[in-house]
Amino acid sequence: MSDGAVPDEPRSPPSSQKDAGLKKLTPYWYPYTTMAKERWLGREILEIVSTEFRDRSMEYYRYALESGVTTINGKVAKPNTVVRNGDRIENVVHRHEPPVTSTPVKIVLHDKKRDFLVIDKPGSIPVHASGRYYRHSLVEILRNEFGFPKIYTINRLDRLTSGLMIVPLNADLARSLSGEFVNGLIRKEYIARCKGEFPAEETICEEPLLTVDRQMGLNIVHPEGKPAKTIFNRLHYDSTTNTSVLHCRPMTGRSHQIRVHLQYLGHPIANDPVYSEERIWGVNLGKGGVDVIPCEHRAAPAPPAHLLSDNSPEALNLKPSDDTDSPLLLTSEEESNARAKLLPRETGHDIGMGSPVPLSSEAVEIITKLRHMKDEDEDWSRWRDVVFRAKASLTPKDIPRAPLPPQNKRKKGGPSLPQTPLPEDMSMTPQLTQGEALARLSQMEAPSPAVDTATGTLYCSECYLPLHPDPKPERLYIFLHALRYTTSLGCFETDIPEWAAEGWKWDQA
Repeated sequence: MSDGAVPDEPRSPPSSQKDAGLKKLTPYWYPYTTMAKERWLGREILEIVSTEFRDRSMEYYRYALESGVTTINGKVAKPNTVVRNGDRIENVVHRHEPPVTSTPVKIVLHDKKRDFLVIDKPGSIPVHASGRYYRHSLVEILRNEFGFPKIYTINRLDRLTSGLMIVPLNADLARSLSGEFVNGLIRKEYIARCKGEFPAEETICEEPLLTVDRQMGLNIVHPEGKPAKTIFNRLHYDSTTNTSVLHCRPMTGRSHQIRVHLQYLGHPIANDPVYSEERIWGVNLGKGGVDVIPCEHRAAPAPPAHLLSDNSPEALNLKPSDDTDSPLLLTSEEESNARAKLLPRETGHDIGMGSPVPLSSEAVEIITKLRHMKDEDEDWSRWRDVVFRAKASLTPKDIPRAPLPPQNKRKKGGPSLPQTPLPEDMSMTPQLTQGEALARLSQMEAPSPAVDTATGTLYCSECYLPLHPDPKPERLYIFLHALRYTTSLGCFETDIPEWAAEGWKWDQA
């Protein structure tokens, strides 16, 4: 630790719902706003939503848009509304945040004089709010459970990676320390447990890395990628589990760098659900990289045999069955003509839309298998997403609403509140601030899950999401840990994780 700094007294986060090693949140309605991103411009909102997110079926996203939960510049957006530059998109979602580990975030050091934190992040917690994660993100945990209202995350760890992070509490220190990371002045040391007997001699990997799928977070070795360099040294080999514990020094800071470099060397992290999965990469597990010859062929996504249907919620070109009485799902002739050309997600052409280079057939197949595995892990939730067909319009409940401030006083992105008319008897009631509104959200309780009598599906009674089993705690992290950082502020480190010890017993049941 740095000289002259004394750790705070241990601080325990508020009590929360914990179950068999998991920390859970009650689902809640959440208002969110964002400015239009460049990749969205000129595209219909339904196409954007259905390609950016995959948690719900395409038909559900159309239903939600028809229900009016999304506005653009204060006006209700319809599925075919085109997003333009400068648009402000407001959306209300019913968040079902995935469970995270019950292992708490640990404050290793709070240097009050120099105004920064050193923390030990457990695996399973993302640094920033993204996708389905918001309150279970590190930024929100430090804000809400530890009382740090403003933090600056300058080095980010993958959600599944545990270990050390240095978190400045003021902008000047953040800029200074960020410069050290960018200029390669910080020595970063990690511990990993990989498959197989890693070479005893020092091994250096300098293959360039490229992100080819944002949805699945997939990175590959590619000649068009960014330069990357990692130095590996074996600490010990365990013949019982056929795994090796390594000391890793990433000299650059690319996304998934250690994970992809180890995979390329033929020794992926032993429990990595992405880069060490034979169902995705085959028996060689991606050793030596993948083919990079571009291929335009795509195939429409398909559910497992037991969910095959002519009325799939993933196919918008098919009309609903006759037994539905939901007026929102009836397709007009005009809409039918407009939908003659299927959306990218229906044809499989959403694969590669976010890639900076054309994808090879092997890369497309890998992404397809990754998506298939995610669907299977979630009990094919989006393919069973039909409960809403028998329901009325989606109606967010118990959300305190206030009118939007003038656009020139708005901050880009972040939480917001949709503009809706207020009843006359509320016209004299003081308006809630954004902070007050969001504080009330955290105090609200969600109703118990319901059961669809027709299918036996357990679903959320507010947003009709088909529910699926909780993940196993041991699948929420990988054997990769940020152990030590040496910076101008000093040298900081965490304890070595238990899975890195010699003789550690790995229960793979």
